[in-house]
Amino acid sequence: MMSDERSQAAELTSDLTGRLVDAVSEDAAVSRRAVLGGLGLAGAGAIGMSGSSAASQGGDDHEEGHDDGMNPHGAFGAVGEYAADSFDPHSFLRTFNTGHPDGDDDRVNSRVYERDGQRVREFTLTASLQEIEIAPGVTFPAWTYNGQVPGPTLRVTEGDVIRVKFTNGQEHPHTIHPHVKNVDPAMDGIPQNGPGVIDLNESTVYEWKAQPAGCHFYHCHSLPLKEHIHRGLYGALIVDPDPERVRENPRDYVNYQGPISDEYRETLVEEAKLRNHEYRADEVDEMVMIMNGFDTNFDGDNEVYAVNTQAFCYGVGSTDAENGEWEAGETVKPIKVKRDRPVRIYLINTIEFDLVNSLHTHSQFFDYYDHGTTLMPTHKTVDTIMQCQAQRGIVELDYSDHDPGLYMFHAHQSEFAELGWMSFFEVEA
Repeated sequence: MMSDERSQAAELTSDLTGRLVDAVSEDAAVSRRAVLGGLGLAGAGAIGMSGSSAASQGGDDHEEGHDDGMNPHGAFGAVGEYAADSFDPHSFLRTFNTGHPDGDDDRVNSRVYERDGQRVREFTLTASLQEIEIAPGVTFPAWTYNGQVPGPTLRVTEGDVIRVKFTNGQEHPHTIHPHVKNVDPAMDGIPQNGPGVIDLNESTVYEWKAQPAGCHFYHCHSLPLKEHIHRGLYGALIVDPDPERVRENPRDYVNYQGPISDEYRETLVEEAKLRNHEYRADEVDEMVMIMNGFDTNFDGDNEVYAVNTQAFCYGVGSTDAENGEWEAGETVKPIKVKRDRPVRIYLINTIEFDLVNSLHTHSQFFDYYDHGTTLMPTHKTVDTIMQCQAQRGIVELDYSDHDPGLYMFHAHQSEFAELGWMSFFEVEA
């Protein structure tokens, strides 16, 4: 039997998930207002409802093989379960592609090599159309990098050359635009510069210098921008600080005008090492959270919200066999963290059609580094941070003085939380 705490959290996750799935599944043209109205009318007892649908593809922008309106994909179990072969947001959370192939897990066909005295980290990205699961049994016709939304997380060190071999396997023209300091306009990944848009079955190579250190991202910059981003063409691009560069130029990494003592310099160097995957970053529980949303009826308003694509995926699933109505312990589960290990979140807002998104942690305050470009916090001891689209930053949490148990976190746009952007940390001793 589950504890009362877990049982109640599972009931909440099940309740919200079931009502969201039911509302979206009932009518492919359902609006966010209708979904929220359904949540209110359903009442607290609406648990375990079943349903399976695909989000409709609206407008005139059709893909071969996708029907207008509803497109059932078959029920695969009780509401709350995600398909076993779908994108796994739990695996994505802690997967960083650094250019070093890792057997069968290398999904970006990467390599690292030296060229003219510089280290090159090479990745391969391909744009394609994929049906992705955004709520249990509800799919969405996404445009993806390497078949997933968000795209693979690319991680490099400051000063590296980032080399991306890009192929467009989708009928719409696409690009890759990086949010780094790029000094070559031909490599900006926009229609007007360099190779321009990449058409179906065409390829190009982008090269960018990894600068500045921080939490950045990449996305398609083809027009209309709102559709290419909303449909899923984005991913995290993390540039770790180089400790030796920090030692030589400490002022580049702090919002501080006072004297730089030797002690302060060494403090910054150690902070850089703790954030660099080649030094001491493994001492921190690092994870990537990309806040996104999905307009299931293509009316310019999101009906489903999530972190890392799947609504309520970091909620609490019931594995109580006596219940028999809702078991999602494999595909819906809280993020487990050790009480004695600091937590670092690379947080990125890619949401379209809403002006802002946010992260709020229950029973906890954190330090925030806007854009991740400083080694000292830009916001200290806060429990809510707001981001506009394309804004990102680093959140650092410490649960060392907390009792073990479940701690909720979610968007503090309350409707976003009710429509999928609600999660739990499970702090373990």
